[in-house]
Amino acid sequence: MGAGWVAGVTRARALRTRCLGTEGIRDVVASRTLDDALRYLAATPYRHDVSPGTTPDEAQRAVSATLLWHLRVLAGWQPATGADVIRALAAGFEISNTEHHLRALVADPRQLDAERRHAPPYRLGALAMAWTRLARTRTPSELRTALAASVWGDPGGDSPAAVATGMRVSAAVRLAITVPDAARWAAARLALLFGREVFIVGRRMPEVSARRAARLLGTRAVGAGSYADFRQSLPVTARWVLDEVDEAAGLWRAEARWWEAVERDGHELLHRSGFGPQPVVGAVALLSADAWRTRGALELAARGGGPGDWPTEALDAPG
Repeated sequence: MGAGWVAGVTRARALRTRCLGTEGIRDVVASRTLDDALRYLAATPYRHDVSPGTTPDEAQRAVSATLLWHLRVLAGWQPATGADVIRALAAGFEISNTEHHLRALVADPRQLDAERRHAPPYRLGALAMAWTRLARTRTPSELRTALAASVWGDPGGDSPAAVATGMRVSAAVRLAITVPDAARWAAARLALLFGREVFIVGRRMPEVSARRAARLLGTRAVGAGSYADFRQSLPVTARWVLDEVDEAAGLWRAEARWWEAVERDGHELLHRSGFGPQPVVGAVALLSADAWRTRGALELAARGGGPGDWPTEALDAPG
């Protein structure tokens, strides 16, 4: 491996110290108020933009912004192929920016400024794929056109639901292709998305997104008429996340299982010997899982916290 990978992997392993870890997250959960939790975070790697008086949403977003900053730093130490890996793993930030931008486009003009103040765009830097062009659009149809001309592809509609779903499907397929070590995560995550959209929300995906999803889930699963048939038809790369989830209403438990697998796999990948993409993928997985758990811990602290509130399922915060 070249010097770029040596530097990139060395930095990836060093970033492990930026995780709060199990004990730190327990301390956040044990906080009796959100302000107590924020005071604790002020002495941790998540200290930026958190202070007493911050709302739960603002605090959770600050945790996500810290994660993004770590990923941008990590990408700067990688060779070109390593930066591509991190960009694919970090696609959710551009999706979030686009969702907020589209909501602002369709919002009542009197609410527009408040919408933008509430959720300023994440600063993507070199991890952006098409955000600069997407941010310049002024109507939902312009946004769809810009997506269709980019690596994201046509989402099949310009509604918030179609765009959000289309981008997530596209991100999962791209991740499976770009990062083979994350292909299992991508397929399972897509299964959760598809199951939630079709069998809980009751909303069929636009045809273009369904065809794209079939690349990872298979045509039988995508065309299934019931949750039971969907689950049975999934390939092994995706079916594992739905083990023992017999009803679609239990998909929230599968979300926690997905994160546990990402964290477990991340530990294994980070400690692989040699210099190459695997330790970098592992570092991103661990940083992302830690941020997810920290966001969930903040939610619990805002509800009153306490040591008895630790169960993993209770930390099911938005990813």
